[in-house]
Amino acid sequence: MSTAKWMTILWPAFLAAGVLEVLVFGLIDPNDLHWQDAALPLSRQGVYTLAFVVFWLVAAASSAMTAVLGMSAEDVNR
Repeated sequence: MSTAKWMTILWPAFLAAGVLEVLVFGLIDPNDLHWQDAALPLSRQGVYTLAFVVFWLVAAASSAMTAVLGMSAEDVNR
């Protein structure tokens, strides 16, 4: 894939991850999160960073799937 194609996938995913970060952590305090009845071993900033990366990966996967589904059969089979 070309650089332009990657940017059309990653840039909207980055923006969507930013919006999700604001929405989720506007309602949830990272210090209140627990995993298996134990507090997370990450700082507040660490939780923000990890969540952003996860949100970005999920949104990028969605954008990539949309790009693949929008390709013609000839382009897919190259």
